[in-house]
Amino acid sequence: MYKKTTLKNGLRIITVPMKNTRTVTVLVLVGAGSKYETKNINGISHFLEHMFFKGTEKRPNKLTIAETLDRVGGIYNAFTGREYTGYFAKVDLKHFELAMDWVSDIFLNSKIEEQEIDKERGVILEEINMYLDTPMLYIEDLWEKLLYGNQPAGWLNIGRKKIVKKLKREQFLDYLKSHYTAKNTIVCLAGNINARTIKGKIQDYFKNIRTVSPKPKLKVVEKQTKPQSLVHFKKTDQTHLVLGARGYSLLHPKKYAQAILATILGGNMSSRLFMSVREEKGLAYYIRTSSENYTDTGYLATSAGIRNKKVEEAITLILKEYKAMKNKKINKAELQKAKDYLKGTLTLSLESSDAQASFYTGQELLTGKILTPEQEFKKIDEITENDILKVAKDIFQPEKLNLALIGPFKEKTKFEKILKI
Repeated sequence: MYKKTTLKNGLRIITVPMKNTRTVTVLVLVGAGSKYETKNINGISHFLEHMFFKGTEKRPNKLTIAETLDRVGGIYNAFTGREYTGYFAKVDLKHFELAMDWVSDIFLNSKIEEQEIDKERGVILEEINMYLDTPMLYIEDLWEKLLYGNQPAGWLNIGRKKIVKKLKREQFLDYLKSHYTAKNTIVCLAGNINARTIKGKIQDYFKNIRTVSPKPKLKVVEKQTKPQSLVHFKKTDQTHLVLGARGYSLLHPKKYAQAILATILGGNMSSRLFMSVREEKGLAYYIRTSSENYTDTGYLATSAGIRNKKVEEAITLILKEYKAMKNKKINKAELQKAKDYLKGTLTLSLESSDAQASFYTGQELLTGKILTPEQEFKKIDEITENDILKVAKDIFQPEKLNLALIGPFKEKTKFEKILKI
């Protein structure tokens, strides 16, 4: 069973004992992502994450940082999302103090040197180039750009080239001071640990964390009165699209029904859209429907790679399935299958120490409340056929419908004509 402790300075500690593993994961999660940025520093959250691997006083260069855990076969990395940034190390349990020392060192003591910023700038620019050249990835950000427009929620999480080229060391340090603070940070240890002795060690390793109050993010503004579309021209052999509707936030009780609805539509290989679009019509290799929930917004969306000549047909099929969900109640067997799928995938995903760490810290950081897997299962089991019908009727409305598309098309009129539900 997990245990949460909040220190006097506001730092939250979560311990997750796991007896049947020989690994330990140290994860530090901070409330700092692209939604916390302003226009002149868009991309700094992701760029700063890279800079934490360039050197500290104790480990003065990139090689020393990398070799520390390479020498013991550890797994380590970092990640940046819309609403958080995380740093982790996963090691054999006998090396857990090394992992703790390493994570706390890069998190608290990275030098963020000007010369390293200039070197890494080139790496970030090439990462952006790779991202923009990968339609299957880029379409997801174009979808959110369509939904949220010119505000942090609609900007590229990875940043824009013109901004990345201009970022200065002072901006990194200001952002670090404003967001990487005790009240905005969670330290989690998951794995084969003794929870009773861990708290003191974490306090010692993180005793120098900043204690100022973190800057909050701006609230997302959503405005839409009719179906919207975004068509990005690119010469491709396959059109990549995201078609969906605005939905519920991470804090909304209907998020569970939205997740089940997404599973029924396109969550697995026996889902309605996988069968109709791929198996019966052969229009796509990949097609999936997902439910996304942020702290203040959410959506349900179907992503697919479609033959260029069959895009309109695929869109029509997807919309047909959306309409069916809001016009007719599903049966108990299909509902139960979706519930069992969600519970099963969650169970399988939590077998490793790093997954356990992410599960608990993510909830705590974004919602301030932690549900165990069993409590999540109960929420899922409470959903009825009527709940699914009500949610489908609510979100599948013309004024919530959106289509983003990358392909060899220069105008969107023909697509907008079929955006009816």
